[in-house]
Amino acid sequence: MSGWTAGREGQRRGCWGIFGFLMGWMLACVGGQAGDRPNVLMILVDDLKPALGCYGDVVARTPHLDRFAARSLRFQLAYCNQSVCAPSRFTLMLGAHSTSTGLYHLGSRLRSVQPEAVTLPQYFARFGYRTESLGKVFHIGHGNDGDAASFAVPHFSDRVIEYLDPASTGGRLTREEAFFSNQRLGEIGKLPRGAAFEAPDVDDERYADGRVAAETIRRLQQAKERRELEGVPFFVVAGFVRPHLPFSAPKKYWDLYDPAELPMPRREQLPEGAPEVAGKRGGEISNYAPVPESGAIEVDLQRQLIHGYYASTSYVDAQIGKVLDELERLGLSEKTIVVLWGDHGFHLGDLGIWTKHTNYEQANRIPLMISAPGVTMPGSSTRQLAESVDVYPTLAELAGLPVPDVPQGLDGISLVPVLRNPERRIRDHAYHVYPKAKLGRAIRTERYRLVEWKRVGDPETAAEYELYDYEVDPEETRNLAGRHPEIVSQLQQRLRVYPQPRRP
Repeated sequence: MSGWTAGREGQRRGCWGIFGFLMGWMLACVGGQAGDRPNVLMILVDDLKPALGCYGDVVARTPHLDRFAARSLRFQLAYCNQSVCAPSRFTLMLGAHSTSTGLYHLGSRLRSVQPEAVTLPQYFARFGYRTESLGKVFHIGHGNDGDAASFAVPHFSDRVIEYLDPASTGGRLTREEAFFSNQRLGEIGKLPRGAAFEAPDVDDERYADGRVAAETIRRLQQAKERRELEGVPFFVVAGFVRPHLPFSAPKKYWDLYDPAELPMPRREQLPEGAPEVAGKRGGEISNYAPVPESGAIEVDLQRQLIHGYYASTSYVDAQIGKVLDELERLGLSEKTIVVLWGDHGFHLGDLGIWTKHTNYEQANRIPLMISAPGVTMPGSSTRQLAESVDVYPTLAELAGLPVPDVPQGLDGISLVPVLRNPERRIRDHAYHVYPKAKLGRAIRTERYRLVEWKRVGDPETAAEYELYDYEVDPEETRNLAGRHPEIVSQLQQRLRVYPQPRRP
């Protein structure tokens, strides 16, 4: 680090220390105002694409989320900032892109890379909120321990990879169980594969999401009492793991679907003319049996996997419904901002791809719904492009907090103008990335997506490009970059606005 850089860094840290002192003093002065602020309930769902009735999926059985949509603003074009669990959750909780923070990987440790960062719940805690987390909030696994510093009380954790049928594991630690419990990480390839799905006839609370829902209900009950006695508003984050693999869900949710009516992939080839770096085969799905460890997945197994995804979605819908019903029963709905957010999308065989970890539409488009009493119009929707990083400044403004000025900096912008008027437009694109042998940075407008693939520091002349037109080719069958250089040039101008990305 140069002397100039070190001086600037020391200056910045000193300023932040002064800011923290002043903020503490302010809290002491305005503590009485905390009781007037709205509560916040954030509901995070792992691997949830917009395969929901309220998003127009005619197959999905999601009555509880559909009911929540009826009192929320639904973002039709919301996107994660990176389609993998840990980085996506960092972008949400930091309000900053992976390219800004350097947090690109499943094993990235927040405090090693951004030691002074102030996460979204930490920011709310500065203004008198009691912050709590349950289930999958930060990613824990793959060498990552999450971020205990973000919340006021110990995290309520539960399992991500979970089986009830002994046949699903053979009684041994499986690859994905090891990954998500930080065990034997150097021996993953030697471990057996667990089942890709199971459907035992059991109660909801036999699986983690049922237990997280039950504990969230207890926390809400306690939070109401605390608010009435002490005037303390709550900031509760509840994270649900299904429909993340394995598709372990009670039989009654599988029974909601006729396998013959499930949507099957219509195209299993990668886009014509796409650069090799952009494609994906295998990956996470290969760690589950009976999926072949390489090669194509036969049609009957594809149908079982898709069935499992939809059953798991219905299962998590029911658990979220229980939490929202309790919020209503407690009389808290009109005093609580509620956010429903999926951490990224999910490929179900489209383009021959399964799970996430790409820059394509199915991996990056997410459900985002916000209910802010007195602000949002019930049952409304918008085509305003939104990003995960926008949630941080949006919640701060809704709660009446100062515009966040935090050490990591914010890349997000407040969506409150759109919550007030869904026809408002405050940005013309969304930005997301995915790191592979090259870094893929993407601009998604309402009509197009441009992806630039190049190594950090290389000139633009070294880049490979993808361009897709969702008005004429929603399934991304053909890379149009070579056919429309003028559109590529226009979207390149948007990319140039972003700072030089940090190296993955």
